[in-house]
Amino acid sequence: MFYHQASFLINNITEFKQQILSWANQFNICCFLDNNQYNLPHSNIECLVAVNPIHQLNVENNSLLQLQKFITQHQKKWIFGHVSFEVKDEIFNTTSKHENKVNFPLLYFFIPEIVIELKNNQANFYSTNNNVEELFTTIKNSATTTTSINSNRENLTIQSKISKQTYLAVIEQLQQHIKRGDCYEINFCQEFFAQNANINPIEVYQQLSKISPNPFACFYKLNENYLMCASPERFIKKQDSTIISQPIKGTIKRNTANKKEDELLKQQLLNSKKDCSENVMIVDLVRNDLSKICKEGSVKVDELFGIYTFPQVHQMISTISGKVEKDINFASVLQATFPMGSMTGAPKKRVLELTEQYEKSKRGIYSGTVGYISPENNFDFNVVIRSIMYNAVEQYLSYQVGGGITFYSNAENEYEECLLKAEAIRKVLS
Repeated sequence: MFYHQASFLINNITEFKQQILSWANQFNICCFLDNNQYNLPHSNIECLVAVNPIHQLNVENNSLLQLQKFITQHQKKWIFGHVSFEVKDEIFNTTSKHENKVNFPLLYFFIPEIVIELKNNQANFYSTNNNVEELFTTIKNSATTTTSINSNRENLTIQSKISKQTYLAVIEQLQQHIKRGDCYEINFCQEFFAQNANINPIEVYQQLSKISPNPFACFYKLNENYLMCASPERFIKKQDSTIISQPIKGTIKRNTANKKEDELLKQQLLNSKKDCSENVMIVDLVRNDLSKICKEGSVKVDELFGIYTFPQVHQMISTISGKVEKDINFASVLQATFPMGSMTGAPKKRVLELTEQYEKSKRGIYSGTVGYISPENNFDFNVVIRSIMYNAVEQYLSYQVGGGITFYSNAENEYEECLLKAEAIRKVLS
């Protein structure tokens, strides 16, 4: 398979992205990855879009083995897709018995007919058909879907899978596990959902992006399943022989009305013993994960306790890197590093058992990952958080939020942090 290529200069990147999004939504399967013009380290693509599978992999068991075969069969091609959280069951021999009504596949990857890459005011088109100029003209002349932030979500009743009282009790139980030495830290998540939900996914995604633009945002459509993602977090990236992971642990609310107060909040997060201890535990976990696939002695912490600012919150992000063989297989990387430490805890296997014991929903694509593999065998995958999941056939809408629980956690504060992380979602759906 050969990609026809052409590049075009773009005057208004923001407008062109909206035109691409509206165009991509006509396809049953599309993946729209958006950096939202963040100038973060290790990010050089503003937007990457893939539509219309020529080949696809949709599996519910032995997923990593089949993924490895799929990638080997389709070397030097663009590959896009997702890995659900429950792939953990294959890696750690755990089981998941809760229900997941959104029902994304366990693992899905596809070779797209068309890929569009936006970088430095330039749109690079890759198409298996020799119609690149025509494609560009069609998108350039298409109308954008515009929405009002105040549009109503009629008959949308958001419910929680567990009550606040239950949540507080579970945190105390988890801290008992920590005191006994079962684990050091555990990421505990809860689901909020709406039934009989009738929404326009692309409009909801646009509103979410307007309220909370984030560097690992994603509109991902898989037939009747939709992911509207405003993630600030990268799971894993490979560029040539360098691999990096950037876990987030540590969150504090912003005060956007008072710049001085906002700066003080950043310092408060940086000086928080609780958040630093959370962060460094996950950094150690990621270092250990990366050491399984990296060259000996190459794993290092490039940045510890970096404070980064997003629309609603300041976050503490650390960057860990290592050196790998350039032809390393992505499935092998998943085997060593998935699920990501920031969404599990330490030690991973025991934490995953406790997650199943205390959470009430399967996570599914939430706290899984969405991203791409390039023809050069580079890849970049996010952490699916701050996201709305929607099944259009079942009319079931869901979002999940969680936080890292340690010995120092305060249950009431953890609950408030969950609500803070979901603030943009609640604004969009209200």
